Amino acid sequence: MIKKAIIPAAGLGTRFLPATKAQPKEMLPIIDTPVIQYVVQECVDSGIEDILIISGKGKRSIEDHFDRNFELESKIQEKEDEVLYTQLKHIEDMANIHFIRQKELNGLGDAIYHARFHCGQEPFAVLLGDTIIDSVIPVTQQLIDTYEQYRQTIIAVETVPRDKVSRYGITGGKKISDKLMQLDELVEKPEIDKAPSNLAIAGRYILTPEIFSALEKTPRGKGNEIQLTDALKLLLKRDNIIALTIEGKRYDIGNKLDFLKTTVEFALKRKEFKKPFEKFLREIIDNLGKEKGAKR
Repeated sequence: MIKKAIIPAAGLGTRFLPATKAQPKEMLPIIDTPVIQYVVQECVDSGIEDILIISGKGKRSIEDHFDRNFELESKIQEKEDEVLYTQLKHIEDMANIHFIRQKELNGLGDAIYHARFHCGQEPFAVLLGDTIIDSVIPVTQQLIDTYEQYRQTIIAVETVPRDKVSRYGITGGKKISDKLMQLDELVEKPEIDKAPSNLAIAGRYILTPEIFSALEKTPRGKGNEIQLTDALKLLLKRDNIIALTIEGKRYDIGNKLDFLKTTVEFALKRKEFKKPFEKFLREIIDNLGKEKGAKR
């Protein structure tokens, strides 16, 4: 059984400057909930309550978010807002969260390597801290279920348009079933005509302890950083790796446009916002239509 999860969250978030100059991108809110809280909730919903967050310089607010705030609790209790008080207590108690700093930004592979003492000889989940996946069954649970059957490294993948494969890490191999593929190839951001498939790595993994020895042998790659994909390529030479096509929708909060789209979609899922927000969006669309008509 998978008992531990690693959430890398040490990146600078330069694509969100100036908003991320003094706050982590993982703390950017989707309405009223920080991105990383959705990620932690996915761990908890998958039965994992031992979580190590790999943080870095300027990430202290992540620790504060999951810590207890006695003064704030007292203020909320004075206002007798039981709903909000319950929400705050849930955040504080949702999991056993540990933190370690990646002192130098040497890539995702290096961040994972920082977890070697915490994980020891146990397999563990990895969830990227800036990626939300909305699904009926948590994606991490989908990976765990597959791992329990095959006892191999499991990588979450999703189908992407063929003309966009150059943006992702792409997997190739032999199909085991409609959702499973035994990998024989991992290519980082391939050209369209050289991509082995259109199945892109989706920011969720179940890794075995063997990944740490692979990371030790992994040279610096793109951006002069130690890339997890490169370590997985080394691991693939001696171990089996399975790709699972996930059921769910992935939201990459790493760029501004996707962040805006995510906020809109999540707002429409909230009962208190759905009708008035939908009305607002329709008004905007109608006004855009009128403006276009007036320009003709």
